[in-house]
Amino acid sequence: MSDIEVPLKPLGREDIQKLEATLLLGTVSRKDVIEKMRSTDPRDRITWIDSLAVAAGALAREKANMTIPKIAEELGRGEQTIRSHLTGKTEAGKLVKETYEMLLRGEKVLSFLIREEGPSKDEFERLKLELEKERKEKAGIQEKLNKLQSKIENISKTLEEVINQLKG
Repeated sequence: MSDIEVPLKPLGREDIQKLEATLLLGTVSRKDVIEKMRSTDPRDRITWIDSLAVAAGALAREKANMTIPKIAEELGRGEQTIRSHLTGKTEAGKLVKETYEMLLRGEKVLSFLIREEGPSKDEFERLKLELEKERKEKAGIQEKLNKLQSKIENISKTLEEVINQLKG
């Protein structure tokens, strides 16, 4: 998975939810937003998150061509609050709008969710050959070790025989 598909012009409920979630998570995970939240009173952080969630929900619904009264009804907020978020009069509205613009430019706003690509085919083949070489080398070393152990056992037996002959 190298990219997450986000509908920038949602057509139905599922698309609205995807865009809303992407806007919220993308905004909350931005370094500048994290710093702003760190610098606020911890008791105000929940209000921050709530405002960002409402702004993300409002923008996602606006992009699906919903009316402000309908957005306000769905989100359980007043029309003026929705207008303030959508026009960027609130900090949350500005931040969510910036995240949406990042999406429009094709920037990855959820990079922490994107799994990096694995090794290339050439790199994979190189690693496979290297592994095989290491296995052969290990087998050769194991064979030498077995031979040395056998020699040590033979020397040990010979020494025991010599000691027994000297005692007897």
